[in-house]
Amino acid sequence: MATLSQIARLAGVSVSVASRVLNGDPKLRTRPDTRDRVLKAAKDLNYTANYAGRALRLARSKALALIIPAVSSPLFADLLSGATEAAEAQEYTLLIGRSDRITAGSDTLRRLVGEGRVDGFLLQRSDDLSDQALENLVANDARIVLVTSRTPGRRGSVILDDVAGARLATEHLVSLGHTRIGLIGGVPSSDIARRREQGYALALHEANLRRREAWVRRLGYSPEMAAAAMESLMATDPRPTGVVVANVNGAIGALTALRRLGIDVPGEMSVVAYHDEWVAEHTWPPLTTVKMPYYQVGVQAVQSLLSQLSGSPPQDVVVRDPAPLLVQRMSTAPPPPRP
Repeated sequence: MATLSQIARLAGVSVSVASRVLNGDPKLRTRPDTRDRVLKAAKDLNYTANYAGRALRLARSKALALIIPAVSSPLFADLLSGATEAAEAQEYTLLIGRSDRITAGSDTLRRLVGEGRVDGFLLQRSDDLSDQALENLVANDARIVLVTSRTPGRRGSVILDDVAGARLATEHLVSLGHTRIGLIGGVPSSDIARRREQGYALALHEANLRRREAWVRRLGYSPEMAAAAMESLMATDPRPTGVVVANVNGAIGALTALRRLGIDVPGEMSVVAYHDEWVAEHTWPPLTTVKMPYYQVGVQAVQSLLSQLSGSPPQDVVVRDPAPLLVQRMSTAPPPPRP
């Protein structure tokens, strides 16, 4: 079997540089042609890395865990795709788990780190997992990047530009002529929900529209909770003519509630949802949405975690590129004429 010395000699570099190139060291600064020579030399010599030995030397498992609320939700497909590709590019395996299975008193995360099964976590926590509960679940030295949410302290995070996304959704309704605009959002304890409500409020303020507390519901993102929120909104007088639903899964529940109440969409009520997924095209009517860069969040989250593993301090990152994109379908239209 070829050795690092043979590869280094063929590529015309030091053994140290050859090793760092083949190990995907993110801190290595070298010319692209140098990296290409090392990789070509390894290929020509049929070099096979000794992953077991490398893991022992580095005390690394070469595995990361992505913990998300619901692995079956189409909402996380782009996130998973980005994270998987970024991990594989650095020869890491990505394991998938469900955050709703991690409850108070659970030692799952501590054991995974303590037993050397994973090197770190990408965690998209559920709305009911508080900052303190999160700290109680993890080992003090665990490397964690929170995905789409933040917590005070030393945990790194990668989030969406929630303010800009909710602002764009609200501005769309304003542009259609709506002046009575409601919000179906997440629970008050969620930092994600607070940012999306901030974007909604900002768009109303810039349009010189009154923000009415009676038109805001903070019950959560599930279809069931959003349906209950929509039914409650429809009982207000006057009621809104357009609603921003701060999660596409919730918007499906909101449409169900409107259909049950016999309210025409978009003739009597316009609905725009935060996030876009394939199911939004297949509701009736198809949902107008704001598409957010979930794939890029997955890529950045893995890169941030690997940076931590290499010794860099945790960082808080907001993914703004690409910017939120309005996907207009059939669930929004100008408001009905005033009686």
